[in-house]
Amino acid sequence: MTQQIPQAPSTEPELTGVRNFRDVGGLPTTDGRRVRTGRLFRSGHLAHATDTDAHYLASLGLHTVFDFRNAADKALEGPDVELPGVRNVNIPLSDPADGAEFWKMVRDGDLAQLEEVLGDGRAAARMSASYRKMIKERTAEHSRVVHALAEDSVPALMHCAAGKDRAGLSIAVTLLALGVERGAIVTDYLESNAPHRRYRVRRGSDAPEARSAEVMALLGPLFDARAEYLEAAFATIDEVWGGVDGYLAEGLALGPDTLDRLRERLLD
Repeated sequence: MTQQIPQAPSTEPELTGVRNFRDVGGLPTTDGRRVRTGRLFRSGHLAHATDTDAHYLASLGLHTVFDFRNAADKALEGPDVELPGVRNVNIPLSDPADGAEFWKMVRDGDLAQLEEVLGDGRAAARMSASYRKMIKERTAEHSRVVHALAEDSVPALMHCAAGKDRAGLSIAVTLLALGVERGAIVTDYLESNAPHRRYRVRRGSDAPEARSAEVMALLGPLFDARAEYLEAAFATIDEVWGGVDGYLAEGLALGPDTLDRLRERLLD
């Protein structure tokens, strides 16, 4: 179950070439604290940032940008813009739609092909399975990120291509380590569904049938942020490690001192 989080009037910038940008500050922890504003940001890729976007991002005083895209993503979208004095760290994570053939089908497949691969709930099932897989198989990468945040990488921005799945899950893992309430994590994750944040679906043709209502409905689950996807990740944590404490200690190798440093850097 998600929850409503009190919000101050929005000061979110209108970035032209960067989608899904936001500060995760203000989210509540289970012990009554809140994530500090201006310390942890999330977004889609920075490859198309305008000069004005880059100027704004540079004004945040970022220490590190974590880029979770793989080589195929960067070949499609391009490298991030360079921000002066900011360390760029590329940690490729699994894409829920991983594989050149799958993405070719997403871009170019006709209705019959899409129905065969994505219909009858298969697209949503693929997404939930991918989130489970990222939690189980990417503990080393997530551990690296959280340890870096505890040491010297704050303020930080995390992004992938759309800023929804790989970045969304990495943000969720970080927020779990901070003790943020699960409902608040899901609420923040679902913000990626706002129309101005959503990834623009690429199709190889401008013909009406290529973007028909039937086609877009089949593709929708790949580009939605759905609570069931993130809850599948949480369920995996509970099933494999017996809960968040076990996941942090055994899965991510986070000891009490590291967690204290992380929380000192990122919580009010």
